[in-house]
Amino acid sequence: MNEKEIGELRRTITPDKTGIQRIRGCLVAENREILSTFNGTLGMCSEREGEELLAIIKKTLSGTLGKNLIDIEFTTGQVLESEEHKLLSELRSSALENDDAVDSLYKKIIESVHIEGGYIILLASDKYDVFAYGGDGKKKEDSTEVFSYILCSVCPVKLTKPQLSFYANEFHSIGASSVICPPQLGFIFPAFDDRAANIYGALMYTKDTYNSQSEFIDNLFKSEPPMPAGIQKQTFESILGDTVAEECDIEVVTAVHERICTMVDDHKAAREPEPLMISKHTVKSVLSECGVAEEKLSEFDKKFDQSFGKGTTIPPKNIINTKQLEVKTPDVVINVNPERPDLIKTEVIDGTKYIMIRAEDDVTVNGVSIKINNK
Repeated sequence: MNEKEIGELRRTITPDKTGIQRIRGCLVAENREILSTFNGTLGMCSEREGEELLAIIKKTLSGTLGKNLIDIEFTTGQVLESEEHKLLSELRSSALENDDAVDSLYKKIIESVHIEGGYIILLASDKYDVFAYGGDGKKKEDSTEVFSYILCSVCPVKLTKPQLSFYANEFHSIGASSVICPPQLGFIFPAFDDRAANIYGALMYTKDTYNSQSEFIDNLFKSEPPMPAGIQKQTFESILGDTVAEECDIEVVTAVHERICTMVDDHKAAREPEPLMISKHTVKSVLSECGVAEEKLSEFDKKFDQSFGKGTTIPPKNIINTKQLEVKTPDVVINVNPERPDLIKTEVIDGTKYIMIRAEDDVTVNGVSIKINNK
């Protein structure tokens, strides 16, 4: 799935557009015991409750593709005969009406999820009338295909503290209550590829970008979990620093950052539907332009393959922050506009290392404008 297709589905999960009718779920205690279950429709909720429920479910399609939203692929063998695919297909085809299938899914999730304080599993069945475009590029009134899918959200349940409220000219004490938090895990099946159902894929959501969610992925999809986005970033930074070693100065790092940011901007401007991916060859070409020795380039090549696998490409936002350039010491953190790496340089003065920042405009400290005097 690409960002455009995910956005299209997200826009349908609103009270005035949604095709979601059936909502099922269960409340799970911290000891993995199911405390209660529910099975109903949005029509059974008040208008406000329905809006809040859809808002929570909708968050399962939020975040960054490749970082929070992970593509899951099924093999042909799995689609034809695997138990995990049969279960997901039955949940979809029955629109969550098959109690045994729903209970089996609950069991698989409960076996693989560990959330402090308990959580709630929400299941939604939806049918989206996929609109078509005419030759003039305008949206047609009639849909050409119906995309039926299931959406699962695993949401922590937190106990709020007692609070004091004031209304009707009186103070009132509000006791502690359980609140459903945004999802920590979830998935959609099947994938929505080329604006149609793809039973060979699913899309998993994870809030924690440092957790591989290996148990969850293995229990539900029997797939190999990808390296988490947060670990990808740490691994890339480690490979770059270790292999380039003493040649890894601020110019090298900012050059890599600047090249990737430019690629992201160009990709966005071109409105390419498929997500941008970065290969080791992209990084190596920048390092070569910076004058890094050939033997260090070979070492980078080798360690990249060892860590990520041969031929692996990585979403750019998993290895750099395109919105800022961070300069950090144990005691100081400096955030720089990624378009202005020229404002920073490093220098050694009388044997002491310094980070030099050129101050062109107003400088503030704790919000107060300061003067830089020429002493």
